[in-house]
Parts: sequence; structure tokens; C-alpha cells
Amino acid sequence: MNTPVKQGDTVKVHYTGRFEDGVIFDSSVEADPLEFTLGSHEVIPGFEEAAEGMNVGESKTVSIEPEQAYGSYNDNLVVDMPKEYFPEDIEPEVGMRLIIVDNSGEELPVVVSEVHDESVRLDANHPLAGKTLVFDIELVDIV
Repeated sequence: MNTPVKQGDTVKVHYTGRFEDGVIFDSSVEADPLEFTLGSHEVIPGFEEAAEGMNVGESKTVSIEPEQAYGSYNDNLVVDMPKEYFPEDIEPEVGMRLIIVDNSGEELPVVVSEVHDESVRLDANHPLAGKTLVFDIELVDIV
């Protein structure tokens, strides 16, 4: 008997995630399925919501707005840092991922988004923040 997935169930899904323009940013199709428990906040809210109620073997395509994915893009998470603050052995390049430590000792992952003569722009937004994501989801198993 096929029972729909509910909160608390651990599931295995195959997925392909893409942007609205069709560019794929992630997929489990050529790898092991993604395993997560509904209600545990292991995946973005919109993905969890999409899986709820599915039956094993069922597939669906969902569009997830930023608020149910990685949130809106926050300009307050972008800072310009003087190049002199960088260690001498690091030559900042656009796309470089770094970990910075804030005044309270918290580690914060950032990406170098611009490099200028005297400063480097660091962006602490999640790379998928502000984007609507489209997922093809197939429920493989309820564990």
C-alpha cells in the first residue's frame, strides 16, 4: 500500500535543481538519492513542503520562491574590505570563497565578488539567495 509522506518521515529523493532560465545548479540523478527527514529543517522549506504528501515512485516539478529557499538577497551582507586586511599569502580573486571571523568570533563564509585596487568586496549572502529555484523531485523511498 502506498502511503503519502508526512512530517517525521525519512525519505530518499532524486532531484534536479535549476534556475528559471533552465541552467542546472545541482542534481542527485547520477549519484545517491538525497535522504532527509521531513520537519527536521535539513533542506530548504519549499523543498520539504514539496515532498510532503508524495508517494513512492511519484515525480513532480516545483518552483520555489526565494522566501521558501535561501531567502532574499541582503545588501547588508556585502562589505568592502581594505586589501591591507588580507593576509599577505592570499591574493583575492572574484569567486574565491573565504571564511572571515567577525568581532564576536563567529565564522562567516563569504565570496569575493569584486576586486579593486585598494579594496575587495565580500558577499556573505548564500550563492542562491534571491533566486527562484525549480526542482524536479522523484520520491524514491520512505526509509
